[in-house]
Amino acid sequence: MKQYWGYDSFRPMQEDIILSVLEGRDTLALLPTGGGKSICFQVPAMALEGLCIVVSPLIALMKDQVAHLKAKGIKATALYSGMSYNEIQDAVQNVMFDPEYRFLYVSPERLQTDMFRVNLEKMPVKMIAVDEAHCISQWGYDFRPPYLEIANIRKIFPQAPVLALTATATPEVVSDIQRRLEFKSENVFQKSFKRDNLTYFVVKEEDKHGRMLRIMQRYPGTGIVYVRNRRKTAEVAEFLCQNGITADFYHAGLPPKERDRKQEDWMIGKTRVIVATNAFGMGIDKPDVRFVVHIDVPDCLEAYFQEAGRGGRDEKPSVAILLYDANDLRQLSRNLTMSFPPLETIREVYDDLCQHYYIEMGSGKNTIKPFYLEQHARRMKMDPVQLFNAVRFLEKAGVIALSEHLRETSQLHFKLNGDELMDFEDNHPDIAEFVKLLLRSYGGLFTQYVKIDEQLIAARAGLTLEETTVQLQTLHQAGVVSYQPQSDIPLIVFLQDRIPENHIYFDPSVYDVQKKKAQERVEAVRAYVTSQDECRSRLLLSYFGETDSMACGQCDVCRKNTHGAVNEQEFQKLSRKILRLHRQGLSKKIILEQLAAQEDEERVLFVMRWLIDNNAIKVQK
Repeated sequence: MKQYWGYDSFRPMQEDIILSVLEGRDTLALLPTGGGKSICFQVPAMALEGLCIVVSPLIALMKDQVAHLKAKGIKATALYSGMSYNEIQDAVQNVMFDPEYRFLYVSPERLQTDMFRVNLEKMPVKMIAVDEAHCISQWGYDFRPPYLEIANIRKIFPQAPVLALTATATPEVVSDIQRRLEFKSENVFQKSFKRDNLTYFVVKEEDKHGRMLRIMQRYPGTGIVYVRNRRKTAEVAEFLCQNGITADFYHAGLPPKERDRKQEDWMIGKTRVIVATNAFGMGIDKPDVRFVVHIDVPDCLEAYFQEAGRGGRDEKPSVAILLYDANDLRQLSRNLTMSFPPLETIREVYDDLCQHYYIEMGSGKNTIKPFYLEQHARRMKMDPVQLFNAVRFLEKAGVIALSEHLRETSQLHFKLNGDELMDFEDNHPDIAEFVKLLLRSYGGLFTQYVKIDEQLIAARAGLTLEETTVQLQTLHQAGVVSYQPQSDIPLIVFLQDRIPENHIYFDPSVYDVQKKKAQERVEAVRAYVTSQDECRSRLLLSYFGETDSMACGQCDVCRKNTHGAVNEQEFQKLSRKILRLHRQGLSKKIILEQLAAQEDEERVLFVMRWLIDNNAIKVQK
């Protein structure tokens, strides 16, 4: 811990979890967002001799953790859908024959491939870590069937302990994770989900943008605003900038370098507020987030709890505020319908994609194609949300996989060497100097894929970026090199040869069970949002099995129940402030904006309503 991570002590429960693994015990760790889950498997993996396989569904997070480990001098690599055959072969060879490799990150769909299965037994596996372990449970909110393959790995390495990690799991899912991973005995370490420094508010609000601005006036510091779709991220960020808030937007559709820049600007405080979809936040540990605002209602409390939990990791007071209106509750029901397309529709989507990409019956395994969701939806005359969920069900059936931004940097590998390369240079003098430049600029090009920078090559060659790209593509087409340009679009991977769509098997009982559980999760969200008499914190904690928690005393419900609204002294103080602003002829909205930075908005509204109802004031809306 000290040697590689520089820490003198562990966070609560980390040491207990690590010691459990080192004792050879299967272990399930439930740690809230920001609880330091990666330390729990990385430290024991370094203490043990051999390889740790880490199963994770998040490609961006895998890449990030591999980069961090390498920066510490620890050898690590990753396997995920969309990598070329040579890249996969290089990674597999490394972990099989180089004992200094300590971590192999694997996406769940990789577990099902022939290459992985054939080579797995030759790997010196001493530990298996399962990140986002709730994905193995069909009762969970993000069930992924490829996770079920993990139990087969256990049979090959019966002595290797399993450490399963998740930030959110209901009691039912906790039990199911252990059963699916074939734990030798129940063994759960669960830190309470209670966050004493994080106060939850739910506000019914028609003018969400206005309320959001007033929140940022009331709570100084850094914040996150979560929205449902990509288009909204840019719209809301622009609105904030127009109103004097330094803001930027973030979603999975942005180029990787742009995402990194936006994230870094926010991390260092150059940007105060990041407006994002749920793609933002995984693996980001910024301690001083003072507010997290949701202006769209999430589909499940698991997701909301994780996203809201990114506030206040420094243990200082922070707020999580969910804004909703009547349309949001209607949208919940619509989203549920879109999330479970009819099975016949899912099969039709598979057949359409095969035809669109010219994949013939009985062929197409490992074919990789770009996947533009909006374009496909328009072409197929489908709702994009329904199409996306149909594709996700095809993933669960094991016929395709959908991956995001697989190559953040272009890569190059020379296929010709020795006499063949010399012959090519003799016959193509116009490009021979360019070939020599590549070989001078990068080492290892003959043995593996090497990351390259086209801008740098262009500068050295005295060419434009476009001319450099043409030269590289020319060499690729001539079979001299394998050139893989940077990819910043989602890719669809066909995991098996095309089959008739009616041969795709979906277990009806699993489909029905998942739909029923999704309905229950939506109802839990609806209950949380509309509740007027139970503490927000208690509602969340009871959903995750903590049924004996005390009321927080700080959320909107507790404040209303404790104070009725305001005491007499507060009432008189607020009345005087409201009356003074009213005499200036200000509207209700302007009065709220004037007072929001100093006073609790709900209490201001309570007093204002009383004054209006008792004809003490008449204000414009």
